[in-house]
Amino acid sequence: MARRGAGTPFLLRLSLLLLLHPGGEWGTLGCASVAVGSPIVPLGSAVTASCTIQSELCRGLEQGKVRITWMLDNEPMAGSQRRGPGGTEVSNLTLPQFNRTQAKLWCWVEWNGTKQRVGMAEIRAGYPPAKPFNLSCVLTLSDYGLTCQWQQGADSHLPTSVALKCAGDPRAHSSRCHRSRAQAVTGCTPQGDRSHCTVPRRLLQLYRQMEIWVSATNALGTAESEHLYIDPMDVAKLDPPALQSIQSIPFQTDCIALAWEVARSNAYMELQCELRYRAAEDPAWALVTGIVGQAGTTQHCGFLFGTRYHFQMRCRRSSARGYWSEWSPGRNYTTHEKAPTGKLDAWWSTRLAGAGGRLEVQLCWKAPRRREANGRVLGYRVTLSPRRRGRDPPTVCNTTHTQCNFSVPAGTRRVYLSVYNAAGESAATEVVLLERKGQPLARLWAVPGGERSLWVCWETPPAPVAAYILEWQRVSSEPGRCSACWQMERDGAATTALIRDAIEPFQQYNISVYPLYKDAIGLPVHTAAYSKQKAPSYAPKLHLKSISKSGAELCWDPVPVEMQNGFITSYTIFWANSTAEVSSATVNPSLSSFVIRELKPSTLYKVHIMASTAAGSTNGTSLTLVTMVLDDIEIQFLFLTLALIFVLLILLLICFQKNGRVKQQFWPNVPDPANSSLGKWVPPFFQEHLQVPGTREPGLATISTVTVLERATWGKEPTAEPASPFPAMPQPYVQQEGLGRPGRGWAAAEPHRGPGGSGETVQYARVVGDGYKGQQHAPPRLYLRSSSSQPLLPEPSPSPKPYQNLWFHRATPHGCPGDGGCPEELLATFPLLQGLRISGAEELQDCRTF
Repeated sequence: MARRGAGTPFLLRLSLLLLLHPGGEWGTLGCASVAVGSPIVPLGSAVTASCTIQSELCRGLEQGKVRITWMLDNEPMAGSQRRGPGGTEVSNLTLPQFNRTQAKLWCWVEWNGTKQRVGMAEIRAGYPPAKPFNLSCVLTLSDYGLTCQWQQGADSHLPTSVALKCAGDPRAHSSRCHRSRAQAVTGCTPQGDRSHCTVPRRLLQLYRQMEIWVSATNALGTAESEHLYIDPMDVAKLDPPALQSIQSIPFQTDCIALAWEVARSNAYMELQCELRYRAAEDPAWALVTGIVGQAGTTQHCGFLFGTRYHFQMRCRRSSARGYWSEWSPGRNYTTHEKAPTGKLDAWWSTRLAGAGGRLEVQLCWKAPRRREANGRVLGYRVTLSPRRRGRDPPTVCNTTHTQCNFSVPAGTRRVYLSVYNAAGESAATEVVLLERKGQPLARLWAVPGGERSLWVCWETPPAPVAAYILEWQRVSSEPGRCSACWQMERDGAATTALIRDAIEPFQQYNISVYPLYKDAIGLPVHTAAYSKQKAPSYAPKLHLKSISKSGAELCWDPVPVEMQNGFITSYTIFWANSTAEVSSATVNPSLSSFVIRELKPSTLYKVHIMASTAAGSTNGTSLTLVTMVLDDIEIQFLFLTLALIFVLLILLLICFQKNGRVKQQFWPNVPDPANSSLGKWVPPFFQEHLQVPGTREPGLATISTVTVLERATWGKEPTAEPASPFPAMPQPYVQQEGLGRPGRGWAAAEPHRGPGGSGETVQYARVVGDGYKGQQHAPPRLYLRSSSSQPLLPEPSPSPKPYQNLWFHRATPHGCPGDGGCPEELLATFPLLQGLRISGAEELQDCRTF
C-alpha cells in the first residue's frame, strides 16, 4: 500500500485533496457524518459524539486503511475507532465535562500521511435563563402607552428571548387579554439587550385589572418574573401642575396664599398634591402634604419675614398608589418684612483715655438670626440711653458693621444697642460695661468636634454664672472681624459649647472663656487646640553652632505654627558615622538646640532632625559635619608651643647673626698682656740693636698663673747682673726654653732707677707662656716684655711705696727659695708672670700668688 501510495501520480493526489476540502464535502455526499448527543448542553455536563466514514463512497479510500481523529477547536481529543457494518469506520468520542460556552468539534481523516477534516458539529453550553425581577410599569397619559421595565438575571451564555406578557385577571369579567394562561398575549418585546418596552394602547383595558409578567426563554428552559396585577390607570404618571400666584396674607404675617392650575389631562381626576419650599440658606426642602388638587388654592404659615423662598408642586391620583407627577417649574417669592425682634449678643472691652478722662469702648455684637432679623438688616445704632416716645436719644455709633469703637464720659456703665430694617427698629439691648475682676473657670480644655469644629469644655466656678463668652483666634494669623472670633453661651449652667466659625483643620487656635456674673466679668482661662492634626509640613533645618573632637552643638529654628499641623510632641535627632552606627536622642519641643556628645575625633557624621506630632512625623534634610582632631584648648596650647619654638628659633638665628655682640655680652674681652702693644714696643734707638725675631711677631699665649714679687727694700743692690751694652736703659731680656721644657719662657727687664733717683730695678711681672690643659703642645713661642722705668706711685704719697703692694705683705707659710725667683708651683698658678723674667728677683723676700 505504501509503494502504491508512493507511486500515485501528482494529479491523483490533487484530486484527492479537492475531494477532501474543508467543509466536509464527503459528509454532504454521504461519505462521512458527525453526530452529537445534543448541540446545546448545560455548562459542565458530558458530551458524546460519533464520526462515521463510508469508504466505498469516498473515492480513493476504497483500498486504504482509514484513521479517524478528533479536534475540539484546536485541541486534539482521543476517541475510540472501530469498524462498523457495511465496511464503515466509526469513531466515538465522550467529553466527560464540557466547560466551554461554545466550541466546534471536528472529525479528521488521516490517509497515507495526509490529514483532512471531513465533518464538524458546533456545541454550545450555558444555563437556563435567570428569573427577571423588579418589574414596574408606568402609564403615560400623553399616548396612554404602558411602559414597563425590569432587571435581567445572570447571563445564561445562550441565546435567550425575552417578552412582556399580559393577560386578563381571572377575577375580572372581561379583558382584551385572554383570561387563561394559554390565552396570554405578548404585549411587547424589548429591542437588543434592553430591559424595557411599551405595551400599546390597543392591548390595554383601562380601569381594569391586568396580569403582567416578563418571560425569558432559551434552549434549556423558561423563566418568568413575579406577576404584576394592576389597573393601568393606577400606575398613570400625571402631568405636573402649574403655579399661578403666591401672596402674603397681611393679617397673618407669617402666612402665604398659593394658587395653581392642574394639567388638562388630569382635569377630571381626583388629585392629591404636595408643596415644597426652601430658602437659599436652607439645606433641605420643607414639605407640605395633604393638598387637594382640584381646590386650586391653599394657605400655609410659618414663613420667615423678609425671606426669599423657592416653591414647587406635584400631584397624583388620590385613589391610587400610582406615581407622582414631576415637580412643577419653580417659582420664587419674598415674604414681607417687619421690625427685628429679640436681643443681640454683645461683647466689649474698655480702657481709660490718657488726659481727657474719657472711656474708650470697643463694642462687638452678633448679627441677629434670620428668624429675629425679619428682613434685610440696614444697620445698627448705639446710644447712651433707651429710646422714648417723641424723642431720640443721643447716638454714639451708627454702622452697618458688627463692631464699633467710640468714647464715652468716664463713669458710663451702660450703652444701648439696636438693629433696624426697612420695616422698623428693634427694642434696645442694654449692655452693662462690667469690670473684669470676677472668678475664673476652674478648668478649661478643648477637643475636636470634626474637621471644622471644636468642642470647648470647662468646669464651672463656685459662684453662679449668667452666661459665658468664648473667644478664639487662629495663631499667627490676622484676626478677622470681631463677630467671627467669639460667641456667647447664654446658658449659665452649660459646661460645653461647640464653635464652628472660622475653624480650619491643621491650624492651631487659642481659646479663651470668660464667665459673666451679675456684677462682674470673670478673668479668662486659656487653652489651645487643633480640630485635626497631621505630620508637620517640614522639619526644621539644622545649623552647626560649635564643634569639638568629641561633641557638636546644633541649633535650629522652630517650625512656624502654620506649618506644624499639630502640637509638636518632640524633636528626634539622628546621627550616623561612615560605619552606619546610628544613634538618636529625643529633645523637648521647647528647646531649639542640642549638644551631641561622645563623638569620635576626626570622624564624618551625618545628622538630621525629625519633628513629630500625635498624627505623624517628618524628617528634615541631612547635615554633614566632621569632628575636630583637637579641642580648642589643645589647639591653643599647640599654637602657643609652636609660637614659643618659633620665637626661640628667631632668637637663635639672631644670635648666630650677631655672634660677636652676643659673645661680648656673655664673655667680655679681657686684655691679654701677652698680646698688648706695650709688649711689642721698643724705643727707636734700640730697634737696630734688637734682632730677636720672636719679638716682632708675637703669638697668642695662654696665661695660667700670675705671680707678683716684691722686694723688701729699695736700697739693696742686685747680687749679680750681667754687663749691659746699653748704659742706664732698660733692655728687654728674652729667654726661650729648650725642647726639654716646652711651653715655658722667661722674660726679665733691666734695672732702672727707682722713684727716689736710685738705679734700682722695679719688678713688674714674670709671664710663663703655656697652653691650656688639654690642648696640644706647640713649639714654644718667644715673648718680649719691656721693663718700665716709670715709678708706680710718687714717694711723698702716704700710701705704700710705688713698688710695694699690700697683697704681697701678707704672711706666707714659705718664702721664695732659690736664685731664680718664685718657685715653679707659684708661677704655674700665675700664667701672666710665666713669660716675664725680672732682674733682681733673687733679692725678693716674699712672693704671693693670686
